[in-house]
Amino acid sequence: MTVFEHELAAWGPDSAYFEGTDAPVSLAQAQDYCRGVAVGHYENFPVVSWVLPRPLRRHFFNVYAFCRWADDLGDEVDGAEQSLELLCWWRSQLEACYASLSETGQERPTAGEKLHPVFVALAPTIVEFNLPQSAFDDLIQAFEQDQRVLEYETFEQLLGYCQRSANPVGRLVLHLCRSVTEENLAWSDSICTGLQLANFWQDVARDYEIGRIYLPAEDRQRFGYTAEQMQNHEFNAAFQQLMEFEVTRARQFLREGLPLVPQLPGRLQVDIDLFARGGLKILDHVEGLQFNVWKERPEVSKLEFFGLLLQSLARRWGLLKR
Repeated sequence: MTVFEHELAAWGPDSAYFEGTDAPVSLAQAQDYCRGVAVGHYENFPVVSWVLPRPLRRHFFNVYAFCRWADDLGDEVDGAEQSLELLCWWRSQLEACYASLSETGQERPTAGEKLHPVFVALAPTIVEFNLPQSAFDDLIQAFEQDQRVLEYETFEQLLGYCQRSANPVGRLVLHLCRSVTEENLAWSDSICTGLQLANFWQDVARDYEIGRIYLPAEDRQRFGYTAEQMQNHEFNAAFQQLMEFEVTRARQFLREGLPLVPQLPGRLQVDIDLFARGGLKILDHVEGLQFNVWKERPEVSKLEFFGLLLQSLARRWGLLKR
């Protein structure tokens, strides 16, 4: 049984918690649970959370735990139909959370449907920072789309997916930073889309193995890279040119979003700068492999990550140009 299968058995819709007469978890228990999910699942999260202002850490943990559960319901469950059923349940929990808040006007739901620990912890965060329900729902829609759409014909279609799978995370972060403006939202969307694209080009081989192709068909056709060549993981001049084109485009999104960083308060500049520079570093590694991501998955090493962190800190302190 995988780690997430244990989580699903303990906290899923068919668990003893939901099926039995157990009392709802307390707010403190729920917050501890979300912290464990965040720190336990994301290798660099302890470092990133250290950079975050202390009062914001638990709120970031709560949002991350929501995203982690939604992601796992989409990717760690056998079969698309079961994933869709579980994501539908996750949406019902989201709706119950918001409905209960609007009915009670309180920071924590006190009536109605029993809530998963993630939503018990998330409720006060939603109230304090006025987090939009639409951002969470967009993320669920993206994971549902993963079950239904395995290949994209055009780059515009892929951008539409990024608008649901990545951009809402940045928008939630802006709410947590109390930095929501139209300009900041546009820069944030650019960074998040760039990060999503960098992840796609890093994981071309992995995604193909699970039946997903994010390289748009129109781009593959433009450079003459055939379906048969892709099936055979063939590295040739056409694939190299295709990947160079995609990497250049992803870089542009990331760089165009960097003006967001100095608009954010204090140490939060370091976090956003670090994530954006991490995406750029992944793209550098793709290029360093001569774009042969069939042969090797490009990764940012721990040493490189800490180097990027130091550079982000230096930019924050004005010791290094942005």
